[in-house]
Amino acid sequence: MSKLTVAIGSDHAGFTYKKAIIAHLSQRGQTVKDYGTDSTESCDYPDFIRPVAEAVAAGKCDRGIVLGGSGNGEAITANRVPGVRCGICWNEQLAMWNRSHNDGNVLALGERTVTQQEALNIVDTWLETEFEGGRHVARIEKIDAKRYP
Repeated sequence: MSKLTVAIGSDHAGFTYKKAIIAHLSQRGQTVKDYGTDSTESCDYPDFIRPVAEAVAAGKCDRGIVLGGSGNGEAITANRVPGVRCGICWNEQLAMWNRSHNDGNVLALGERTVTQQEALNIVDTWLETEFEGGRHVARIEKIDAKRYP
């Protein structure tokens, strides 16, 4: 895995996995920027997810990981930021496609949907998978509103 700067944020329902992912990535030599939250106390996920997405869109971080109970609200929030392509993944195959076909730059995970080990495996697969380019480039341009038929 190449050295990346990864932004990460969660709400209270994703906090436990966020801590585990930070430790895992740090152990693997990645730089991690934690955008919060810092506890399991109830909070509003957009307060922590939007800054992750903005950091990725602005080029301050190479990729982002956002976590919640399901990951759905987190993915919706991240995708509201222009230039972000966030996919919710609950297995390694989806993580691979998110990167290889969609050039996903933010990963959404739900702490209530996968085990912690599955989450770590998904993160590794997602970070290690390269974008295939080719026929997928035109689709990415359409997603990013650069070109339409």
